[in-house]
Amino acid sequence: MIRHTVAFRLKHEAGSIEEAGFLKDALVLRKIASVRKFEQLRQTSPKNDFTFGFSMEFDDQAGYDAYNAHPDHVAFVRDRWMPEVESFLEIDYTNL
Repeated sequence: MIRHTVAFRLKHEAGSIEEAGFLKDALVLRKIASVRKFEQLRQTSPKNDFTFGFSMEFDDQAGYDAYNAHPDHVAFVRDRWMPEVESFLEIDYTNL
């Protein structure tokens, strides 16, 4: 199992229509066949300046690779993530 996580901060103002639109459009990622347990999360810790997080799981490396190459993921990264995300930290985990 691989858990893919990303913490991020958008360029948009908190509570804006643009912020809501980004989060709504990101839901397309959960429809990719290899994605399991997709979550959108709001950051609550004062220890960093990220605002949101996405978390999802994959059964194996092949599922993760399929996600990364999937046209919906590629388009989301190109059309939404790159122009609208100000800062992010990606961390991927496997079980010990």
